[in-house]
Amino acid sequence: MTQQITESATDPDAPRTPGPARRPSFEPRRLAFALRRPLATLPWVVCAVALLLPVVGFLLVALSPRAVGQGGSWFTLDNFRQVLSGWTAQALLDSLLVGIGAAVLATAVATALAWATERTTLRGRALWRLLLWALLLAPSYLESLGWSWLVEPQGVLARLLGHNPTALYSVVFGPVGVVWVLASRGVPFAYLAVAGLIRNMGREFEDAARTHGASRLATVRVVLPILGPGLWAGLAIVFAESISDYGVAGTLAAQAHFPIATFAMEQSIATFPAQFGPASAMGWLLLLLVALALYVQRRSLRGRSFAVLSGRTRPAVRSRLTPLRQALGLTGAIGFFGLALGVPAFGAAAAALLPSDGRVSLSTLTLAHFSAVLHSGELTGPLGYSAALAALAACAATVLGAVAGRALARGGDGRSARALDMLLITAIALPSTLLACGYIFAFNLPLASDLGFNLYGTSSLLFLGYLAGVVPTSARLLSGTLGQVNGSLSEAARVHGRRPAAAWTGSVLPLVAGGLVWSWLIAFCGTLLELPVSQLLAPPGQEPLSVAITKHLAGYDLGGGAAMTDLVVLGALAVVALALLLLRRLNPAAHRLEALT
Repeated sequence: MTQQITESATDPDAPRTPGPARRPSFEPRRLAFALRRPLATLPWVVCAVALLLPVVGFLLVALSPRAVGQGGSWFTLDNFRQVLSGWTAQALLDSLLVGIGAAVLATAVATALAWATERTTLRGRALWRLLLWALLLAPSYLESLGWSWLVEPQGVLARLLGHNPTALYSVVFGPVGVVWVLASRGVPFAYLAVAGLIRNMGREFEDAARTHGASRLATVRVVLPILGPGLWAGLAIVFAESISDYGVAGTLAAQAHFPIATFAMEQSIATFPAQFGPASAMGWLLLLLVALALYVQRRSLRGRSFAVLSGRTRPAVRSRLTPLRQALGLTGAIGFFGLALGVPAFGAAAAALLPSDGRVSLSTLTLAHFSAVLHSGELTGPLGYSAALAALAACAATVLGAVAGRALARGGDGRSARALDMLLITAIALPSTLLACGYIFAFNLPLASDLGFNLYGTSSLLFLGYLAGVVPTSARLLSGTLGQVNGSLSEAARVHGRRPAAAWTGSVLPLVAGGLVWSWLIAFCGTLLELPVSQLLAPPGQEPLSVAITKHLAGYDLGGGAAMTDLVVLGALAVVALALLLLRRLNPAAHRLEALT
């Protein structure tokens, strides 16, 4: 029998027994396998269309204007010669020095704060971490405006004291004030880079140094090199964020006549006719500075091993602070957050509550500015427009960021994952002003209209600019969260009879809900009050929120602008509180702490 079957299988002329007809059936597994590759390439397509092509086209203007229809030269360096002279050269030098100062100051403060919250019994550790998230969510120009309203002539302090605070004004409206605001904005980034290393590092290095008689300063010199990767990462991130920031450059630095490169680039585009060539050359030089920072970071860590964790690593024990050190630690934390958040918030609140003129006392405080902006419609229209675009951009960024983050987590050390990772890091460091200039240039070309992309001057282009600005950050944030989830969880749920969607929502979603919610909140709050992209890409007849606020301030309506800012910040905090409350209610109790800290 076995021999007959073998012969019939090998002999092509042997009669075949007709089997049962196979019915074409829908197989979800085959469909998922077929869609896997298109889904994996989706982040690349989105990044290329929404980010890479407009920016590359804009950068090409500086080197080859004729290639993009902006001049008669196929290759020229005249735009670089122009920006490397005069006030634009001063602006580039100021950006470099301000970036270095902000990076060093922010990393020093973040390291001290991370050590105090992760390795000591400093009181209020959860509160300090929450305030770091508040710093991360607030746009940089809000802190600049708070300081400006406080110390400017006829500002809050001038009206409270009866004279202008000239000395404080000269400090705030100058390099010191600019560096401080940028550094305080960079502390959360440096903290996130350093805190994990400090948390996971064992005590054996400190104990060994102290056992051999090392002083506290010598012990610090032993421990600091171990934190090298986090320190260099914090320096590079804060430097890139500082030189690409426009919120401080367009408000505090501009009022102080302290030129910054991003403001100079925006001025080149805002003039008529727009000078795309010099703006493109400044974009090249800003990207060169970012690349130089990343090279210095890589060069400093090359050839050195930082593998200090092993199976013998002893868990760190928090050092119990004496009352004196507890008081010093609390004074430092309160002082930093007071200057970074408290003083600007006081300036904004006082500017909104004080009357437009006359003497200042408790009895003269008024809500007239709040009532005026609420009843005039000057707030509700821009708020609704910006809130709708911010919510859409946050939802799209969370979905696309999850896809890209998953690709990063699964890619490991592959070439595609490294290329995607490098693209996302470059996109994060890309100045928003450069991104907006690239969009104006690309979608204003006749070629874009011929291809049917009539997006220039529309809300769709503004939404695309918002989305391109927040997707890289969402992808980087979610790559860590999604990378910790093992694929066997959903497979185990499938084995027990769950459908694919039910298996994912029941086993994976509770573990990543915290990361998804925080990613959405960061994208929403960052988009709601975004300034440079809004200024350059806002369509005619539609006014984003940040443009409406700056328009009030430009018209010397200090109280109205401050009232609008206060109401928007309170509204954003209400959204954050509501989202975290829903997360606490809906997410399983076992993952509440991981999601909220």
